[in-house]
Amino acid sequence: MIVRVPAWNRPFRRFPNGFSVVDPSIECMSSEQFSPDSVERAKGMPMLGFGTWENEDPEQCTESVRTALETGYRHVDTAQAYGNEESVGEGIERADVPREDVFLATKVWISNLGYDDVIHSTTQSLDDLGVNSVDLLYTHWPSGEYDPEDTLSAFAELKDRGAIDRIGVSNFELEHLDTARDVLDEPIFAEQAECHPLLPQEELRGYCDDNDIEFVAYSPLARGKVFEIDELGEIAAKHDVSEAQISLAWLREKDVTVIPKATSADHIEDNWASLGVDLDDEDIEKIDGIDEHERQVDPDFAPW
Repeated sequence: MIVRVPAWNRPFRRFPNGFSVVDPSIECMSSEQFSPDSVERAKGMPMLGFGTWENEDPEQCTESVRTALETGYRHVDTAQAYGNEESVGEGIERADVPREDVFLATKVWISNLGYDDVIHSTTQSLDDLGVNSVDLLYTHWPSGEYDPEDTLSAFAELKDRGAIDRIGVSNFELEHLDTARDVLDEPIFAEQAECHPLLPQEELRGYCDDNDIEFVAYSPLARGKVFEIDELGEIAAKHDVSEAQISLAWLREKDVTVIPKATSADHIEDNWASLGVDLDDEDIEKIDGIDEHERQVDPDFAPW
């Protein structure tokens, strides 16, 4: 039986019915050809990172973080709500990579956004991660206990203490960003939001670009939906790579930092190999023209 498999750095050939089989006649670029220096940086932040959402099994999480770092990733993203900060920290400790080479980001959950709770919960996050500071701390959502004045002043205090290097926000709409910029004396370094070919976020990305805020895409593979998009399948066949790599390369063309999550070594390497995908103008225009828009992450407390 022929089964459909992602590229995962192995040569394969696609057929019109959408299936793929390994084909040794096709030479694909190996992920081993790329080093951490192959990744562009946005004001010090590597623009291809490793996401850990839903990576809940402690040993699996630890090993996937270690594998990602030893593959070449130097940006790791976690959150209090993921319940895996301790495992992420253990993965960083196990990897043969100096801590100072890793850009580490975490997020404060909506129940911890009062002033004192921001301070205390972030201190606990640092302890769980086994680090003295993180490179970037996000407010996870502008929901729950979020209050611009109290929440963001606590973030500023943490920065003054040296516990965090940069202040970020996540899932903010334009009005939330306006308010946050008014409240903070410190610059907002990054906005993290869902972004992929089914949710291109043009207005939000434009706002961030206009205001010198880095844009970080979570769920850049649309929670697996990229494998169901005909246009991405056609472009993937053209380049002999996976649809996942096409989505990541497209976002890179938009100057978006991506943090795809993965647990297996195959998927970790496949995402890393997206560094070798060079989309042409026709490819980008085809993806830009996708007329289906679908948000994948939409909790009841979302601000939209």
